[in-house]
Amino acid sequence: MKDSDLITVDAMLDRARKASTALLTVGQKAINTILNDVADAAEAAVPFLIEANKKDLDRMDKADPRYDRLLLNEARIKAIAADMRNVALLPSPLGHILKETVRPNGLMIQKVSVPFGVIGIIYEARPNVSFDVFALCLKSGNACVLKGGSDAEFSNIAIVSIIREVLEKHGLPMEVCTLLPADREATAALLNAVSKVDLVIPRGSQSLINFVRDNAKVPVIETGAGICHTYFDQYGDKAKGREIVNNAKTRRVSVCNALDCLVIHASRVDDLPYICGLLMEHNVVIFADKPAYDALKGSYPDDLLCEATPSSYGTEFLDYKMSIKTVQSVEQALEHIAQYSSKHSEAIVTENEEMAALFLNLVDAACVYHNTSTAFTDGAQFGLGAEIGISTQKLHARGPMGLEELTSYKYKVIGNGQVRDK
Repeated sequence: MKDSDLITVDAMLDRARKASTALLTVGQKAINTILNDVADAAEAAVPFLIEANKKDLDRMDKADPRYDRLLLNEARIKAIAADMRNVALLPSPLGHILKETVRPNGLMIQKVSVPFGVIGIIYEARPNVSFDVFALCLKSGNACVLKGGSDAEFSNIAIVSIIREVLEKHGLPMEVCTLLPADREATAALLNAVSKVDLVIPRGSQSLINFVRDNAKVPVIETGAGICHTYFDQYGDKAKGREIVNNAKTRRVSVCNALDCLVIHASRVDDLPYICGLLMEHNVVIFADKPAYDALKGSYPDDLLCEATPSSYGTEFLDYKMSIKTVQSVEQALEHIAQYSSKHSEAIVTENEEMAALFLNLVDAACVYHNTSTAFTDGAQFGLGAEIGISTQKLHARGPMGLEELTSYKYKVIGNGQVRDK
């Protein structure tokens, strides 16, 4: 990128900052109307969006785990539109008095929720993120700066063109939704946009997240990679476990809440052929340690059963692949998860309430589950309408980030002539 291009990116960020100020005067009724209009426009533009998306898909190998994330079809576009309408129905997160107190001197102090201002999102082959981020940012009073990857370039350009047409129709600055060039230099400009961008959120691979965290000068919220485990306890119900494991692994393998490692108590290893029985229908490759391998040998297809290696653990497969680790106790299960978890989503299958409570209390993850699938780690499933990402850190936000997580707060201090004594 030439110097002139860098100036262009800086100018785009300046205009996004000005647009965020303009949003402060827009009422919620108008915002909700815009969101519904964008949803309608997206559904009306299904052929246009699919055509643009096909240009991106044609450049990617179908065997690439990112292919499914990149794919847009009519059903997915309609689901995206439905999510935007759901966001429009949610109450505004802005202007809430979080705390109010009157001091002895008569000063009234209010802690009030406000927008961040400008939120930058860096993401890979996930064009749905463009719609989701816009909807959540607009509803929470933020301008969004989108930095998609080159893999989804044509899709993102098409999506943002639809959004901007609606914004212009309603008299709002188009820079409320800004799409940066799909190159690394634009990423560098965004990460260094101190005073122009208030917050950057990376969505993608661990390498992308690490790069953003290590190179950003603006604040970052990590929406981490999902290395997810399910522990089948000695007191687990195998019928529940069979359905939970299958759903967590195969519902959508390319998402961050998909199961990567089944941890099983040694006393239940003989139940593995049943627990994993549905996985073979999806051609799931299993990397099993010796006890699990021996239990599955002869009942699970030979071409789908492999012996585990050290690299089988701590891997986010994003594919029809899963590892199995056998443990002697819940303590060993907790140790294994602590060593390899990305602190995203972890589950236990057990009928023992004490074991469940121990697991839920001791596992350090954004979302912990008892007798259900990690596939539920999702903003819409949590009743948030949609999500901007799953935060795996503990500062400001953790877990699915919806509208409330896209706000900060400020103090309003109301007096009647009070002055402070020396």
